[in-house]
Amino acid sequence: MASTPLLIGPMLRYTAETCASVWVETDRDATVSVHAGEREWSARTFAVHSHHYALVAVDDLVPGSVLPYEVRLDGERVWPEPDSAFPAPVIAARAAERPLRMAWGSCRTSVDHDAKGNRTHGVDAMRTFALALAEHASLRPDLILLLGDQVYADMTTEAMQEFIRGRRDISEPPGKELKDFEEYAHLYRLAWSDDGIRWLLSTVPSAMIFDDHDVRDDWNASLDWKKQMDATSWWHGRIVAGLASYWVYQHLGNLSPAQRAADEIWQRIVAHTGPGEADVSDALDALADRIDRQPDTYRFSYHRDFGGIRLVVIDSRAARDLTPTARALVDSTEWQWLDEQLRGGFRHLLIASSLPFLLPIGLHHVESWDEAVSQGAWGRFPARIGERLRQIVDLEHWAAWQNSFQALARTLTEIADGGRGPAPESLLILSGDVHFSYIAEVERSGGGRIVQAVCSPVRNPLPILMRWFSVVMSYGLARPVGAVVARSAKVPDPPFEWTTTKGPWFDNNLSVLVDTPDGLELTWHKGVVHDGDQRHPRIEEVSRVVIGART
Repeated sequence: MASTPLLIGPMLRYTAETCASVWVETDRDATVSVHAGEREWSARTFAVHSHHYALVAVDDLVPGSVLPYEVRLDGERVWPEPDSAFPAPVIAARAAERPLRMAWGSCRTSVDHDAKGNRTHGVDAMRTFALALAEHASLRPDLILLLGDQVYADMTTEAMQEFIRGRRDISEPPGKELKDFEEYAHLYRLAWSDDGIRWLLSTVPSAMIFDDHDVRDDWNASLDWKKQMDATSWWHGRIVAGLASYWVYQHLGNLSPAQRAADEIWQRIVAHTGPGEADVSDALDALADRIDRQPDTYRFSYHRDFGGIRLVVIDSRAARDLTPTARALVDSTEWQWLDEQLRGGFRHLLIASSLPFLLPIGLHHVESWDEAVSQGAWGRFPARIGERLRQIVDLEHWAAWQNSFQALARTLTEIADGGRGPAPESLLILSGDVHFSYIAEVERSGGGRIVQAVCSPVRNPLPILMRWFSVVMSYGLARPVGAVVARSAKVPDPPFEWTTTKGPWFDNNLSVLVDTPDGLELTWHKGVVHDGDQRHPRIEEVSRVVIGART
């Protein structure tokens, strides 16, 4: 990574009809300004553990306007770079009448885009999309939604391990995994410094939510898992660094101006009037520690409305209740908020959860059975086996939290039947995590459609053997066998039936959702290398489906 005063960014984050926000990390305390035409907006950096960040609020925009912009640091232009091969970045304010166009996906590792990187990790679907957008502006989405595993804190690359070795003994816990905020800061820089990714994130608004690998595999899978982690010498530092860095690098940019104004850390930043920049290191670490101990005291979930479409993004990791008697994927406080957001009256209701709600039915039965066994349905010894299996095979999606699954299933059915206002044409759950993509739909004779769409991975394909394992677990004997064993553990039957209507496919993918007169059009795209040009793959469509109103 070349030395530059602009370490990461600019990243175009929350953007609406009249406002936008531009986030950066810099190499020093500075005034960061965004210039578009004759207009200028600026902000002072704030500090977290000797790193410097700014979020510049861009306001009074004209709806539908598209403004090329540049970023300056203490008056010196730092973006776009003078030798950039990409078009000028723009701030595109939404027009209320414009149909939503949104790119989305999950699970992206950061390795080189050379022959070795493409051989081990496949072609980066996100970089491929960036290159296609640079050539064809008509592909521009209003938003790119990243549904977890933006970074891998536990499965580090060679480049990240080289950085770790330069500052500590990698043979001591936590070894090759991340330890503190400094290492997280470097990991994010590795993830977002590729020229294509950097340009894409500078010109397309982004929204994000974490999944387990942003912190650690199986994060909050169960109370037993948490007790195991708490017993280590390094976990407390890791979870504090993980949540604090998530607030800075991902969560802050999700917030609207009103939400930022209500945020306790942001209030400290804007209230600072003394010399130098605001330093919120201690306050942010204290917040992260509190979130880990009392998740109901802070919210990472959020929602956005785009005309006739509502998007609800769920935190399904930090907001869990791990208490055995009240085990829930989202705790009671979070559920109350979620229940308030899930309403009819929209043409389409989009629910984004990093974890799929509707798994292939065979895998659903296996996960619900494992939860019951782990909770003691077959006794103490099988419970230990079930817990071990849960962590080894990642049996921890919505199906493995039956209280939450059943509650959300009832809510979705009520909305689709018109019980919470006019029924939407479709209720679409967008998810990632499982490293294969598919479409599933609930079998219904009337009312709104309930559909699950998965796009995973963006760049982290399953090995061939694991692909076969996933197919067998999801679509083979797991369906009839899973149903039998689930009933033997007294797991309640799902309140509805669903089937996989497309997939699975295992390519690195980025999906694009477009609101059309015929319904929501979803396409999955991958990158294909031509003539050995590893760094400039061409975009290729993998699958397409239109989710229209029921006729």
